Amino acid sequence: MCLLLGASGVGKTLLVKRLLKLSSGDGKGDLGDPPPTRPTVGRPSPAGLAEAGTFYGLQSALGCFKWKLECGGSVCECNPREVGTDLTDIVVPRKITIRELGGCMGPIWPSYYGNCRSLLFMMDAANPTQLSASCVQLLGLLSAEGLAEASVLILFNKIDMPCYMTVEEMKSLIRLPDIIACAKQSISTVAVSAHKGTGLAEVLHWLQDTQGTDS
Repeated sequence: MCLLLGASGVGKTLLVKRLLKLSSGDGKGDLGDPPPTRPTVGRPSPAGLAEAGTFYGLQSALGCFKWKLECGGSVCECNPREVGTDLTDIVVPRKITIRELGGCMGPIWPSYYGNCRSLLFMMDAANPTQLSASCVQLLGLLSAEGLAEASVLILFNKIDMPCYMTVEEMKSLIRLPDIIACAKQSISTVAVSAHKGTGLAEVLHWLQDTQGTDS
């Protein structure tokens, strides 16, 4: 199992759709126009809520309430065991299951660390104001006991968009070299554009190298 995590709006859902097309062979050459996406939001599964505990459950509920207000108060009629998490199988050439968790589900991410062999953590390279929050999330993930043996790939997405800071400046600002040196995990980084497809082949190669038979 590979977890795909990151703050809301960093481009996780588009990344998965692009990787799926690229791995299927349909994406050879031009990937075409980006497919439509929707935020991965909502409630945790009942099992995940029980594992996360009452406090995390309350935080998640507050996040869902905020989402309902933003959506005009409408309630999404979905399977409660699937809301807030999407599963996608890609073949590179082994089958790898990528579990994407919505950014608003951050408080209950730990309930999904079991059987995680690799971690994709996405940051928004076009939004430096979100950098500090993403860094805090990253440090929390790297210090989690359940992810101590997971391989980690940090993706700086949206490099196709204009920004007043370069990716290298962002890495320096959050002292990423020091974080990598002190972490227990094997950590790699890659700059990508899920919109244009830049760097996605590197992500597939990393998944192939780090993920064994799917579990």
